[in-house]
Formats: sequence, C-alpha cells, structure tokens
Amino acid sequence: MEPKENDALRDAVRDRYGEVARTGRGCCAPQASCCTPTPPLPLAVDSTRLGYTAADLAAVPDGANLGLGCGNPRAIAALRVGEVVVDLGCGAGLDCFLASRQVGPSGRVIGVDMTPDMVQRARANGRAGGITNVEIRLGEIEHLPVADGSADCILSNCVINLSPDKQQVFREAYRVLRPGGRLAISDTVATTPLPAPLARDLSLTTGCIAGAATVAEIEGWLAAAGFTAIAVAPIEASRAVIDSWLPGHDLGRYIASATIEAVRPAR
Repeated sequence: MEPKENDALRDAVRDRYGEVARTGRGCCAPQASCCTPTPPLPLAVDSTRLGYTAADLAAVPDGANLGLGCGNPRAIAALRVGEVVVDLGCGAGLDCFLASRQVGPSGRVIGVDMTPDMVQRARANGRAGGITNVEIRLGEIEHLPVADGSADCILSNCVINLSPDKQQVFREAYRVLRPGGRLAISDTVATTPLPAPLARDLSLTTGCIAGAATVAEIEGWLAAAGFTAIAVAPIEASRAVIDSWLPGHDLGRYIASATIEAVRPAR
C-alpha cells in the first residue's frame, strides 16, 4: 500500500474501534452482521466458542471483554510467573488481565493499542479491577512503544490482520522480544482468495476479513524477521464462527482463524 492508503486504513480502523470502545458493543465483523440492530450472541457465549472458559470471563473486570477476538492466544502462550508479556492491539484489556494472573505480581503485562478511546477504556478497566501489573500504552503495533529485548512473550488476538504493514509488525515483535522469546498469536488467515467485491470492501477490512494474509505470507514475513520454530495452523472449527460474522456470504469458505507461533532464537 501507498503511505496515504496506509494512513486511510489506520484511520478507518481507529474510527471503528473507537466507536466500539465508546459504546461497549463488541464486534469483530462487518457492520452488516453483529453490529446490526439484531442482537448478537451474548459475549460470554461468543468468547467460549473461541477458546475462553467461563472462569476466564468471570475473572476479568466488567467491560474488558468486547467480543473482538478470533481465538485465545494465551492457550498457546505457556505463560510463566515473572514473565513480561506484550499484547499487540490490546483492546479493552481482556487478554492483558488474564495474562496478568498467570505472570503474577512479579511479572508485567504491557498492552498496546492505537485507539485512544480503547486505551482509556482498558486503563479504566484495570483500575476498576485493582490490577497493578498491567500497563496500557497508546501506540501503533508497527512502531511499538516498548524497549528492545524486553519481553518474554508477545500476544495478539485478531489484530495483525488490520495492519497495512504486517511485515513491519513482525519486525517490531522480533525487536521487542528477548532472545528465546516467543510469539503466541490468534488471527484470521486467508485460505482461499476472497471474491473481488468482498476484497475491496473497507468494512470487511476493518472487520478482520479482507486484510487477512495467507499462511505462506505470514510464514515468509516471520522468517524474514528472523524467527524460527514457525508454526501457522488454521483452525477448521473456526469457520462456523466466521460464517456468523456476515450470514449469507459464506466467509468461512475463504477465511479461518489460526494460531501463529514463532521463537526469537536464543542466539
């Protein structure tokens, strides 16, 4: 994309998720689906379909779960007490607050989001929950406000697909991780090319569909950034959830949620 196109896409994403943050109406899908006047499934039901447990959802402050994800990255993260975790595109803080319980008081979680309204909401949620080992920072995931070699693990949930420069996101992730650090990401991937009208639909781009990269593209970007032990695994069961984002368009034929894992070499 050209710089102006990149900026236009970021503005569209920021506007869309700013509205979600202000209204509290979660939606990781086009406006024509879960954000229509027809009520969506309860957030707890949607999130448990994506890998969260009822105990997970009960453990976070009210308002932290906006139903924006497409998986549960913590399920593959193997977080340990004392670790430093960075969440790319943290939204209202769901994964940050759950990770904070795993790393404990001696660990730390840094959430990064480019939407001021979402940052404000996440910070308020953290205060309401009395959570002291989570810090929410305003910033773009292509230019992380995080020091070199400072994180043990990077999480992200259905956000990297929204970036106009995904290769730069993975370069930044590599920079921020310590040697031996790891990625644990849930995101949408393209398994079959979208029909042209859908691929050009901006609401589908900001809705986590049209911006999805292929498995081969993601593997190539990760390898170019320096990562090893790369594993990108589409989840076939996720196609039914993605179909529900825009009924009648068979989106699950083209898009699936996937787990994305990689390691910054120890040397």
